[in-house]
Order: sequence, then C-alpha cells, then structure tokens
Amino acid sequence: MEDHIRPAALRAGITKRVGWHTFRHTFGTLVNTNGADVATTQALMRHANASITMDKYVQAVMAAKRQAQSRLVKMLPFPNVPTRLTDKAATA
Repeated sequence: MEDHIRPAALRAGITKRVGWHTFRHTFGTLVNTNGADVATTQALMRHANASITMDKYVQAVMAAKRQAQSRLVKMLPFPNVPTRLTDKAATA
C-alpha cells in the first residue's frame, strides 16, 4: 500500500486517503451499478447481512440516481412534467 498504491494515487491526483477498504467500497459500488442484485453483491463481498453491504459499502452513482428519479416522475399522472432541467425549455 505505502510503496505502490498510495504513490500511484498521488500521481493520479487523488489527495484523499486510499486504503484497502477504498477498494472494497469501489468493488461493491461497481458490482451494484452493473446490475447485480443485493444478494449477489452481499455474497461477493462476503457480508453476513445485506444491510452492511448496502448501508456501509455500496453508494448510489449519480446516473443511477437520475434514472431512478426519472422513472418515478414518469409514473406520475401529470402531463408535461419535465424530467430534466433541459426539458423545461421544451415544454415552456
């Protein structure tokens, strides 16, 4: 870690602390983002329960958040509701 990983992170412009758990968080988020269900992510990360996996390790990626919000907005029974900021100009 000290000889290779952290110096490489600094060269890449990463100033936050990088440790082994950084890789676990990244792995969990990538597995989840690529469509794995909670049980699969939990098993791959070898957690005893899903709450540890989802609450502590896996973070929602902005694109996934936007897609989820957009799907919910489309379910609403309101016509001409913009789903994105750029849609406001088109409906105005």
